[in-house]
Amino acid sequence: MAGKRDSIVLRFGIVYFLIVVLFLFIVGRIVVLQYIERDAWLAVAAKSKKSDIIVKPNRGNIYSCDGRLMASTIPTYYIYMDTRVPALHNDGGKLFTTKVDSLARSLSAFLGNRSSNDYKTLLLRAYREGKGELLLYPKRISYEQLKAIKKMPLFSLGRNKSGLITKEMFRREKPFGSLASRTIGDIYADDSKGGKNGLELFFNEELIGTPGISVRQKVANHFEETVQVEPIDGLDILTTIDLDMQDVAEKALVDSMRSYDAGAGYAIVMEVQSGEVKAIVNMYKNENGSYSENKNGAVSDQVEPGSTFKTFSLIALLDDGKANITEILQTGNGVHDFAGSKMNDWNANKGGFNDLTLAECIHASSNVGVSMAVVNAFGSNPSEYVEKLYKMGMNEKFKLEIPGNAGPKIRHPKDKASYWSKTTLPWMSIGYETQIPPIYTLAYYNAIANKGKLIRPFFVKAILKNGEKIKEFSTETIRESICKPSTLKIVHEVLLGVLEAPKGTAHGVHSKHVRIAGKTGTAQISKGALGYKTGGKSYQVSFCGYFPADNPQYTCVVVIREPKIGHASGGKMAGSVFKSIAEGVIALKSNLTAETLKNDSTESYPHTPKVKSGYRNALLKVSNELKLPLNGSTANWVHTQSNEQVLRTSPITFNSNRLPDLSGMGAKDALFLLGKLGLRVQVSGRGKVISQNISPGTAARKGQQIKLILE
Repeated sequence: MAGKRDSIVLRFGIVYFLIVVLFLFIVGRIVVLQYIERDAWLAVAAKSKKSDIIVKPNRGNIYSCDGRLMASTIPTYYIYMDTRVPALHNDGGKLFTTKVDSLARSLSAFLGNRSSNDYKTLLLRAYREGKGELLLYPKRISYEQLKAIKKMPLFSLGRNKSGLITKEMFRREKPFGSLASRTIGDIYADDSKGGKNGLELFFNEELIGTPGISVRQKVANHFEETVQVEPIDGLDILTTIDLDMQDVAEKALVDSMRSYDAGAGYAIVMEVQSGEVKAIVNMYKNENGSYSENKNGAVSDQVEPGSTFKTFSLIALLDDGKANITEILQTGNGVHDFAGSKMNDWNANKGGFNDLTLAECIHASSNVGVSMAVVNAFGSNPSEYVEKLYKMGMNEKFKLEIPGNAGPKIRHPKDKASYWSKTTLPWMSIGYETQIPPIYTLAYYNAIANKGKLIRPFFVKAILKNGEKIKEFSTETIRESICKPSTLKIVHEVLLGVLEAPKGTAHGVHSKHVRIAGKTGTAQISKGALGYKTGGKSYQVSFCGYFPADNPQYTCVVVIREPKIGHASGGKMAGSVFKSIAEGVIALKSNLTAETLKNDSTESYPHTPKVKSGYRNALLKVSNELKLPLNGSTANWVHTQSNEQVLRTSPITFNSNRLPDLSGMGAKDALFLLGKLGLRVQVSGRGKVISQNISPGTAARKGQQIKLILE
């Protein structure tokens, strides 16, 4: 018994001794690490640790006046493969060998830029050469595409086993495409540079946010990143832009520019009492014949306004009693000599206007009549005329939120830096020898509509943080009144006469839906150093005014430059755009609802409406609500045909991975079907699809681009 107890004590003593030795070894090792090898191990740790990594904040969003997203930053990704990861080489590369074929097929089918054989060759070569960053696709992909790629053979095993590497980039997206695109602006490809133009540049400091800081360190054979200082996302911008008005203005302007093959065009809609810019379009013709917003010409182009300027000459004449609206001016045959230079009326080739009242000179847009009146009143003292314009604020530059905006240039006779001749006054009075960006012409006409009050046009209502307004912008008055109330009353009547009086030049602008007042403008554009005569003729047509005329709510200016088809006419060309915009805006802002409108009779409609082709269930729902008969195919996707009695449908045939016939469809349905086939779509126009550049029945390749034209 004692021997057994001694044996137990001995074994316990041995275990205890080993524990003590192990403990002393650990303590000793700690002492060595802390005091002897400390610097060496800290140096090793420092090599695997990267500190002060900049964490980019999210750039703020830009919204329309009703909160719809106009510009936002979305993540995009480049995809690479590290063929050196150990898992791909274990067991003689069994994992890679068994998965390479299926991976190559998946990448080819999804990305579409290489065949499966080409992808396999690429992957095998990179595997043999031990490439650390094999670029799998040359373009950025979306997050949704990345999720699909991560489900592919091999890549579904995760980064450590597959070697899939992603590099996150950011792209600024404009969900509404061209609408107010240049006003919104762009950012540089290197997003660290921030805004490039437009509101993106002006409010760059607010939008860009504050970067954070993180530390990345290798732990357990993989890197972990820890945020030390959280980034602060950029603030959001709430603009004054009304996207529905913007859509109306852009379509009206571009349609007109296409029909006249114009070189450039601008349209701006402004709210009379607030100064909020509700729509602004800057369109320029590209080399391929398309139109796009290439610069903010509506605020930056210093152009001669032409006859729209005659209204300001009228104010200068009337406000100080220099002329009477009923006085007769003998314009004769439409040709008059001013200091040795001949001025022509637009109808001089037909014998001119002969005698006109001052009001009729504006109605008929007589160059000779207006210039005669101004020279008679101010010829002995031109400075008085210019000072009157200055008193109206026409020489002052506005503080606009659009970088690159230019102010008006109106010369003064006493300014030694500019040449003033005896012909300057008569030509200035009709809109030549002055340079005024379209937004300034708009602002001065807005003052006429706004009981004389001149206010600054502005584009941004508020700056937001997490949806809450932290700074608001409101109406800024520049002049309480640009002229006397009695003058304004006369000018209002005269501008109505441009559309409604017998000699008015804008009868075509008259609308049965909304009463419009305004002034036409047609000006010959100087070809720089070549001048007006030797540089070839080029014209600018315009119309500026307000509506409804009896209670002005909106002011609008339309300018079309270098129309190549048709006779240049401010009333016909620019005025028709103004009319379309005015009618469209009034329709948008009408208080009428479906419930307030009554049928002309209780009988059924004599004709069925024209209906777009597309998804039958949506069509069926609407036809049931409207009690319209629907006959024909019960396929999911259908073409439509209307006659007087019934709406008929025929099936849209689908073959595997082949393009369907999209004719007659709206953009939404067409984009849905093409998206399912993996195609990239370019849409031109609005309405129904009238053509597609890849014929129906053609095999669809993912990533392929197709162009649709809508009308």
